[in-house]
Amino acid sequence: MEPLTSGASNRIIPILKALRTSIIFVQSLIFSLILFLLPRRRLSQPLSGAGPPQYPARSWKRKSVWRREEEDTMRRRALAEDVDMGIETDDREVRCQRTTSLFFGVRRNALFCRSWFPVTGELKGILIIIHGLNEHSGRYSQFAKQLNSCNFGVYAMDWIGHGGSDGLHGYVPSLDHVVADTGAFLEKIRSENPCVPCFLFGHSTGGAVVLKAASHPHIEAMLEGIVLTSPALRVKPAHPIVGAVAPIFSLVVPKFQFKGANKRGIPVSRDPAALLAKYSDPLVYTGPIRVRTGHEILRISSYLMRNFKSVTIPFFVLHGTADKVTDPLASQDLYNEAASKSKDIKLYEGFLHDLLFEPEREEIAQDIIDWMKKRLVCTLEKVDSLW
Repeated sequence: MEPLTSGASNRIIPILKALRTSIIFVQSLIFSLILFLLPRRRLSQPLSGAGPPQYPARSWKRKSVWRREEEDTMRRRALAEDVDMGIETDDREVRCQRTTSLFFGVRRNALFCRSWFPVTGELKGILIIIHGLNEHSGRYSQFAKQLNSCNFGVYAMDWIGHGGSDGLHGYVPSLDHVVADTGAFLEKIRSENPCVPCFLFGHSTGGAVVLKAASHPHIEAMLEGIVLTSPALRVKPAHPIVGAVAPIFSLVVPKFQFKGANKRGIPVSRDPAALLAKYSDPLVYTGPIRVRTGHEILRISSYLMRNFKSVTIPFFVLHGTADKVTDPLASQDLYNEAASKSKDIKLYEGFLHDLLFEPEREEIAQDIIDWMKKRLVCTLEKVDSLW
């Protein structure tokens, strides 16, 4: 049996292994542009009584594509509603309140959201989960359950093109839009939960989104800190030509898919059951990466690498030393270079990419909970010192 693996981060452009295909495509594109620019003959006027002229069916085709995408979104949204959110204990007792809803992002896209809240005890804080590339918020139900047991509330949002949200499955037209949606979602949560401390959590490419969002002063001011697991911080193409042509391709053919099997290659967890659950999940995108999506990940990674020294928000970064999807040394560089006065890092020896789906997932989740508790104590001590 071949190992199941991830299609995220530094595997984002399978074209790296198919450069010949890229060159052929560029040649075809140039040839098409030449044909497009050549003078065209006017269509002859229809004979009287011959009926109306026949026009190209491009408009019909666009409507057909839009209709298929809309149907796929509705199908995924129904699946997202049916995801088990882990609200029952072994004795069938419900100990958390869960909800699903739609949040309209900055471009008015409907984004599918979830929340898990403890039904008893005083709420200590709220963690907002931003998932990684190609997955969805419903995968974090067990993590949310553990957070609820420690009196932390949880919100999670599916990016555009992911889970139950609007958009073509697996296609991200702009990660800056995801960053903006994350900020708007945080603002909504803060308005609904005044005086409750908030944290942002991001995994893999979601970690890059969270780190960039927190670089905006008005977002940082609303947060007690951020948590990053296996963040996509140093993502580079295997050949310089890919970096050169990616911006052009992303503009001309943004939804073009590069052939590549996302289920083969680099393992993301040492737990076979977790791998099987991930890649048998219909809400996890396993198709070939699209040009724009790949370019956006390269772009945000490059931006963050240039701006490590400007990071001032308190953060906790966690990474497995055996991660082959994203670079643990980049997380170490973030820790070393960031200007944050409060920063922590934990490297897990021999662990892989999906830390919260490793066999030791409960211990890792507890490390995150303990860090948030420590941040809340530090904040309380600062407030007391002012008095």
